[in-house]
Formats: sequence, structure tokens, C-alpha cells
Amino acid sequence: MSQHRYPVGLSVRLRDRSHLSPRAAETYRITARMPLRDNTPQYRIRNEELGQDRVSAESNLEPIDWGMTRSR
Repeated sequence: MSQHRYPVGLSVRLRDRSHLSPRAAETYRITARMPLRDNTPQYRIRNEELGQDRVSAESNLEPIDWGMTRSR
């Protein structure tokens, strides 16, 4: 069973933006870990500046400040 790798509060980018509007936010912050879907971790993410919320699979997220967060 897969487990979530990323913590709440981590800044991320979406790897695949091909189905998004050009107006979609570039960066998001993880606000919650969601239940697994098809044995894949899911996250709720939010861009405060644009007020955009999304749910994304872990495989579609790219950490921005992962090094800083992991060393805490």
C-alpha cells in the first residue's frame, strides 16, 4: 500500500499542465493529504494568490522546497 511522501505545507508545482487553463496558478501549497485513489496518494493543494484549489495525485506533483522541508 502506498503512503504519502509529501507533508502538508510543502510548496509544489504540477508536472502535467496540459489540461489546465493558461490562467491556472504555477505553484501551490499542500493543504491536506487525501485518501488513496487506485492505491495512489492524493493531495489537496491551494494557491492563495489566485484562490485556486485542486486535488492532485502525488505522481503529478513536483516539490519546490523539498530540501528545506526534509531537513527539519
